[in-house]
Amino acid sequence: MKLPFFNRMVIVGVGLIGGSLAMGGREKGIVKEIIGFGRGAANLREAVRLKVIDNYTHDISKAVKDADLIVIATPVGSFERCIRQMMPVLKQGAIVTDVGSVKGRLVSRIEGLLPKGVFFVGGHPIAGKEKSGVKAATPRLFEGTRCILTPTSKTNPTALKEISALWKAVGAEVVLMDPMLHDKALGAVSHLPHIAAYSLVNTVAEIKEKGDDFISFSGGGFKDFTRISESSPEMWRDIFLYNRENVIAMINHYQKNLNKIKKYIKDGNGMGLIKEFEKARAVRERLK
Repeated sequence: MKLPFFNRMVIVGVGLIGGSLAMGGREKGIVKEIIGFGRGAANLREAVRLKVIDNYTHDISKAVKDADLIVIATPVGSFERCIRQMMPVLKQGAIVTDVGSVKGRLVSRIEGLLPKGVFFVGGHPIAGKEKSGVKAATPRLFEGTRCILTPTSKTNPTALKEISALWKAVGAEVVLMDPMLHDKALGAVSHLPHIAAYSLVNTVAEIKEKGDDFISFSGGGFKDFTRISESSPEMWRDIFLYNRENVIAMINHYQKNLNKIKKYIKDGNGMGLIKEFEKARAVRERLK
């Protein structure tokens, strides 16, 4: 597939994901000019110094004017506000995409906001680190990962093809998925684990004996399991609230399984515990 070429790419929110896509796009020769937009001047200056972006502005209208591609990489709670601010100056034929972990009804709301002749393609790269910020960005972040695109009946086929080619160029396997199904699936495999990690860290931190904080005795298993609790609180707040129905359903399901294990322990049911653990181990082995 012929690679897309964008004269001006705008990254709205130059952090780990947006910065890594910019770096990967530049390395592959897909973009000519990359402009950053964001709130923090220090972060944007650092992005220029690291050659992630060519220039930046705090004026979103100035940033997106004449842009071929706009990538929204801010917390999902800010998407609609960003779209409303940029709408008056978006040029005909421009493509707006995102990297957010929530799609669902948000996709249809964005599609309803954009002017005729401007196209939206929902995107979600399944990649990342526990560290955020442009300093963590790397052009290799998406290699060997998946990127979910969530087209609807309103999605422009050419725009979808170009965004698909962009993600493939930076090393991702592209998967197409219904926006509502995306939120249910990610609620299970991504959002629930983050909730479990946040809750586990806070639970252990609250347990003290004679002034000793048990968290200081954490070993590799605890650290590996909870590393994702270092992720951006602002980003995950928005994800949980925008996907609240699926997240609550997953928490309820998780609590049901926790209660089952709790009962087995309380009753001294060793065989019940082994059955649960073997079932989990068999599923986990499929991920290797």
